[in-house]
Amino acid sequence: MDLEISPALTIPATELGWRFSRSSGPGGQHVNTSDSRVQVSWSIAESAVLTDEQRTLLLTRLDRRLVNGVVTMAASEQRSQLRNREIALVKLAELVAAGLAPDGPRRRATKPTKGSGRRHLAAKQQRSATKAQRQRPSAE
Repeated sequence: MDLEISPALTIPATELGWRFSRSSGPGGQHVNTSDSRVQVSWSIAESAVLTDEQRTLLLTRLDRRLVNGVVTMAASEQRSQLRNREIALVKLAELVAAGLAPDGPRRRATKPTKGSGRRHLAAKQQRSATKAQRQRPSAE
């Protein structure tokens, strides 16, 4: 089953690697025999569907999630392996789409308004007064 990221990008099923293992948590006798936990992996570095620009963008933006250029998503929320496969594919698609999304507008640095400065100082004075009330009275 091919994974559609966007109308312009679809990852073929042949590039996806699957691993199955036993899921943790409750489930009775059935959980001991079924491999319902799913891991789907995709090699960004070796993918044939990405342009060089897309590959570079994904490798830099997803750097912390990659192991040797391969991104892996796991799903074990459901008791059904089929449902976990669908969830893992959706997670992978969202991650890749977010990695390829254009940057948002740059933040423009602004100065705080006079009103916000006054409110900030008033809040600090209020906190100071509250803490001063907690102290023991001085023995004068």
